[in-house]
Amino acid sequence: MATGYGELLRSRHVLRLLTGTLVGRLPHGTAPLAIVLFARAEGGSYTLAGVLSALYGLATAVGQPLLGRLVDVHGQPRVMGPAAVVSAVAMGLFAAVGIEPLAPACALILLAGVTTPPLEGGLRALWASVLGRADRVHRAYALDAVAQEAMFAGGPLIVMLLVAAWSGAAALLVINAVGLVGAFSVLVSRPSRRWRGAAREAHWLGALRSRGLLALLGCFFFVGAALGAISVASVAYADARGEELVATYLLSALGGGALVGGLVYGARQWPGAPERRLRLLTAALAAGYLPLALVPSAVPLMTLLAGVSGIFLAPVLACAFVVIDRHAPTGTVTEAFSWLVTTFGVGAALGTAVVGPVIEWGEDAAGFAVAGVGGVLALAVLLATRSVLAAPGGPPGPGAGSQNDRNAVLEPGFRSGHRA
Repeated sequence: MATGYGELLRSRHVLRLLTGTLVGRLPHGTAPLAIVLFARAEGGSYTLAGVLSALYGLATAVGQPLLGRLVDVHGQPRVMGPAAVVSAVAMGLFAAVGIEPLAPACALILLAGVTTPPLEGGLRALWASVLGRADRVHRAYALDAVAQEAMFAGGPLIVMLLVAAWSGAAALLVINAVGLVGAFSVLVSRPSRRWRGAAREAHWLGALRSRGLLALLGCFFFVGAALGAISVASVAYADARGEELVATYLLSALGGGALVGGLVYGARQWPGAPERRLRLLTAALAAGYLPLALVPSAVPLMTLLAGVSGIFLAPVLACAFVVIDRHAPTGTVTEAFSWLVTTFGVGAALGTAVVGPVIEWGEDAAGFAVAGVGGVLALAVLLATRSVLAAPGGPPGPGAGSQNDRNAVLEPGFRSGHRA
């Protein structure tokens, strides 16, 4: 396993692109927490802090696919470079202005969110032109999913340390300055500068005209809802036992399980069509969420269940990246990946909102049951849309990818209609 990942990381541009994207995504991954901490430090209520954080999330959900569409048409640096600067400057001004007066603060938050560059979709669009072979692209998707888990696990800790060492305003400024450096380390790289989207059919729906993509988005809306529910239910579980750190144990275990699962999944090639594999992985993910509703009183046992529940998360994401690449209409791959980010985030926000009243009604067990229901509904979407997600051009043979994957192998530089 280590040999395969070592070979991948030694490939030209890979480490720079992966690290730069991970650092560049830090403002996006930590902004909800950083905004809440800053607003509270400025004397704002929890309600106001939550509203400002939600505004950022809403603006990001709108901006990611729109910017992704522009990237597919105009290239990465011309779109994501200015967007990254505007987003960082807007967040810096928010840190300087504060929460009063409220209208300018909200406007700056909205501007920072809507201009957050779609680095995730951009990286996934680059992998094939950088790596060429389908098996290496699939491994890169798995490593990408693992890196995402690491960022969401470590990002909040970085914010808390910055707040403890300096202030909430300093945390916003540092995180966004570092994110800007990470984004530009990717955007000035040769693969990013040379990447161009294929000619695309003019259509107002863009990537959303693909029924296969819509099916995937429906699935990942419920996966996001399940994760949002787990976050809140973990806090309720910890409160019921009188120890706040227990929530950290559970969420860290979930992230650790996802990290291990992603590394193992990406270490080998998998036969058969990825659409079928995605159904199996999602079934395993849903099965992992269901036992959480048992809420055993022993914290170590609950922590173990949380770790097991996370094992299939990164593999599901990595497999979904492959399926999206197969179903995205020509010239829309960055937009398609960005829609996944948006849908996942909206689902998580809804899960967080829904699970609160459920926990007040049925305590922490009911909260974890919401996560189980989310996993089951995600699987139900894939089963109901099986014909829509039928492998494009017929199922590939063992170890093969899609037709676009095979083009990438036979003709390096081409992938989903893109030339490096």
